[in-house]
Amino acid sequence: MSKETLILLYGGRSAEREVSVLSAESVMRAVNYERFLVKTYFITQAGDFIATQVFEQAPDQSERLMTNETIDFSRKIAPSAIYEEQAVVFPVLHGPMGEDGSIQGFLEVLGLPYVGTNILSSSLAMDKIATKQALSTVGVPQVDYVTYFEGEAIADKIAQVEKTLTYPVFVKPANMGSSVGISKADDASALETAIQLALHYDSRILIEQGVSAREIEVGILGNTDPQTTLPGEVVKDVAFYDYDAKYIDNKITMAIPAEITESVADAMRNYAALAFKAIGGCGLSRCDFFLTADGDIYLNELNTMPGFTQWSMYPKLWENMGLSYGDLIEALVDLGKEMYTKREAHLN
Repeated sequence: MSKETLILLYGGRSAEREVSVLSAESVMRAVNYERFLVKTYFITQAGDFIATQVFEQAPDQSERLMTNETIDFSRKIAPSAIYEEQAVVFPVLHGPMGEDGSIQGFLEVLGLPYVGTNILSSSLAMDKIATKQALSTVGVPQVDYVTYFEGEAIADKIAQVEKTLTYPVFVKPANMGSSVGISKADDASALETAIQLALHYDSRILIEQGVSAREIEVGILGNTDPQTTLPGEVVKDVAFYDYDAKYIDNKITMAIPAEITESVADAMRNYAALAFKAIGGCGLSRCDFFLTADGDIYLNELNTMPGFTQWSMYPKLWENMGLSYGDLIEALVDLGKEMYTKREAHLN
């Protein structure tokens, strides 16, 4: 019996490309090579597609994927050249141009099945402002916020924030993940600086009410009948969980399952499934919540392609539910193939 081809797309143009490389290397080591042949393609910071390694068996631990520092441009290909009949794509890409519907649309045009959410749900969940607007229609609780759009008077927006919210507030680019471009502001001066930083990454900015809360996360897996995990908690050694704390300094640990009451866990799992269905999700997502000392629950965000290293929260949540990292990859591939069949049927 011939093996199925699993195509790993990694790298990408967003500021989260380094996380993508880590995730892809973890996937390539954990794949069931009795079932899959793995072909890897690197998307450079400039958007070029580079044909990289092909794996017929589990690679040695010393094997590393190509990065922007080790590009071999002699292996550059046309993006459409990744097409292979019967192949399935795992776009291990985070942030804009990878998690926002762009690559999903490209793969649908090519006629390739892929792991993860579709065009609409990817783009909707990637945009923090659009997500809030969509989830408010189904009653999912969220913290108060103000929006800032490039070109608006910053002084007027600061006045609005000070009228409707209280410091501290958190300033976030609408279309960025992994805490890239996010700042905490404790006063008007810091708020203006934070807005200017966020504008480096997006023209639409979310300014959220800061809350003193624990950060609890729930994994989601499935298509029309999504399943959820018991919640896990991000335990921080720093006051603000920024990009460096997550990926560079490693100043976090995870408590899985989280030490919360059963009723709180059930409420979070129900909200996660509701939010996933509200955006039309399929495949996978990680739903992130705030839990205050008073017991208030707020949905922070839906991440449709969460960090996927073996030590990332999403795989660890499913490992706690009895689904190993390798089996999780296979389940996601099967869900991707199922959605591809449905999309094709809808065209007839």
